[in-house]
Amino acid sequence: MRENKTRIITLSALMAAVVYVATYIGTALPFSGYIHLGDAAVFLSGLLLGPHYGMLASVLGSAMADGLKGYVVYIPATVILKGAMAYITGLARNKNNSTIAGSMIVGGLVMVAGYYVYEAFLYSNLAAPLVSIPWNVLQFAVGIIIAMILIKPFSRFKI
Repeated sequence: MRENKTRIITLSALMAAVVYVATYIGTALPFSGYIHLGDAAVFLSGLLLGPHYGMLASVLGSAMADGLKGYVVYIPATVILKGAMAYITGLARNKNNSTIAGSMIVGGLVMVAGYYVYEAFLYSNLAAPLVSIPWNVLQFAVGIIIAMILIKPFSRFKI
């Protein structure tokens, strides 16, 4: 029992680091935020660790990347939205590929809608955050493709 708990905590910390690196290495967008490959790591966290530990790893890694990259104002939204993405994806952990892909699409759409609402509140403007929507959709779509490619080899580790 203790060995399993130690293992899952260690793997969660490792995935938090992977999420951080994948999120931190990105390209700044001229109008707000930045685009990165962190969503692939968020999806993988949910799929590999399950909804609870995947959510924890995703929240820690994503929030650290936002904070250390200078996007501190986005941390509250990131905690909620990246956590939701990992949790939703983690619920489909042991399902078939189409269910997993569907859960990632739902998680990605939650993220897009959530950042839109957050930025509308932040800017006190409903039109300004519309510019971010295509970039957020592209980011999670690429994340889904990468996660679907990587989940097969990573699932051999029996986490």
